[in-house]
Amino acid sequence: MNESEPSQAPTTYRAGRYVRQPAGPRAFVPAPLPPDPPVRIDRTLQVLLSQADRALGRLDGSIQTLPHPDLFVYMYVRKEAVLSSQIEGTQSSLQDVLAAEAQILAPDRPRDVDEVVNYVRAMNYGLQRLAELPVSVRLIREIHARLLKGVRGAHLAPGDLRTSQNWIGPSGCTLNEATFVPPPPSEVAPALSDLERFLNSDSQLPLLIKVGLAHVQFETIHPFLDGNGRVGRLLITFLLCQQDVLQKPVLYLSYFFKRYRQEYYDRLQSVRDDGTWEEWLAFFLRGVIEVSGQATETARRILALRETHRQAITDQLGRAAANGYRVLEHLYEHPIVSVNDVQQLIGTTYQSANDLVSRFAAARILTEITGQARNRRFMYQSYIHLFHDDAEGES
Repeated sequence: MNESEPSQAPTTYRAGRYVRQPAGPRAFVPAPLPPDPPVRIDRTLQVLLSQADRALGRLDGSIQTLPHPDLFVYMYVRKEAVLSSQIEGTQSSLQDVLAAEAQILAPDRPRDVDEVVNYVRAMNYGLQRLAELPVSVRLIREIHARLLKGVRGAHLAPGDLRTSQNWIGPSGCTLNEATFVPPPPSEVAPALSDLERFLNSDSQLPLLIKVGLAHVQFETIHPFLDGNGRVGRLLITFLLCQQDVLQKPVLYLSYFFKRYRQEYYDRLQSVRDDGTWEEWLAFFLRGVIEVSGQATETARRILALRETHRQAITDQLGRAAANGYRVLEHLYEHPIVSVNDVQQLIGTTYQSANDLVSRFAAARILTEITGQARNRRFMYQSYIHLFHDDAEGES
């Protein structure tokens, strides 16, 4: 963020207030949700809320039309992991993550790819835990522990609420140079408890309004020494899945937040300084509308690609078509494969598997990516490219 800390007390305490610390700048202590005075859902917010609800409904319906929705989720989760991690400064691409998971140890592989792989694991873990545990402080801490395990930030108490002051500002800045100072450590646990009560309350607020409020509150509390942004973005999808708004976890706003990164930071800070909840919620709902539309279009393109390649297999593989269909479906979850992988999948000889892979390459379904005579790997490039455009965009 480029904003400087306000020199005077804010004109409204609607989101909380700055409190002078004994030795250091003022820290911000958030007020419990919901805001007081309440959120004003005027005509603008009503229209955006209606459009966002419809966009989510279309997205959920389009995912259900896919032959194997979980295969779409597999790639979408990885796309989100890349984008959310890039907001925090990582350089790894979607292809880097897929290669790492396929255990392709390229010498030029970004060092931070393990952070993105951890994000995928933390996300999947959290989604599984939702079946038995609501979104809560406990779940948040468990997710955080997995996010930082064995990577940059692993020394910063993964899974533990911070016991020292953190701050937000330019890289390398000191506490006194910070653009925002979250609440002191003594306020973290009470603030998170208040947030948990709000999340699990019978509030009459529309769900998307509630989720938008909760995201700002979590980012403002900044309860960990590292990884707060990534966990805060994960919470958005977890909350929507917990309430069954989405049957599959396919709404991830990191693309929108990354594309409008400065506005995202500015609006978070404006809520703290001036209590501008309504302006933030309008921005948040526009993100839901835009990202839902993109994901719906991606689902449509997946269906079209699948039909094109099934037809190619029918036309070109003859008696091997049945095995070809099996390999094609496998590629939607494992878009990088070896001949050995295909051999194990279809239970045939290595020569037969190699022949099938070669025919996939000739049909331009698979592309060889290692340039080796042995241990070759093949990529389902046209499928990856459906997710590639957004995930490899501006950094």
